[in-house]
Amino acid sequence: MRFLPLVAVMALIFLLSHTPGKSLPDAAIFNQDKLWHALAYATLAAAALWAWLPQVKKRPWPGLWGILLFCLLYGISDELHQSFIPGRYSSLADIVANVIGAALFLWVWWMWSTQKARLN
Repeated sequence: MRFLPLVAVMALIFLLSHTPGKSLPDAAIFNQDKLWHALAYATLAAAALWAWLPQVKKRPWPGLWGILLFCLLYGISDELHQSFIPGRYSSLADIVANVIGAALFLWVWWMWSTQKARLN
């Protein structure tokens, strides 16, 4: 059951990536699309953390790095997938935005969880 949110977020990202370019709103103004990428992959990292939380609590650093690697690899596969969709293209900048979003979420979670542990 812990993996259902992860599968749902992955499916949503896939469906959004599968949308032809002409069907998307213009989010490229001021690189707003990078913000959406970061938010999507922060959500993916949150869902992955929830799925693997028992393992991450036992071994935090390997678990967090594993989730970040998972998000990176899914982002790469997502950009590859987009390259086959009409009106869409692959972008290294999108992959960077994906990883930054995932890393920021994981960093915030790590800071929150360590602070919470210190208070207890």
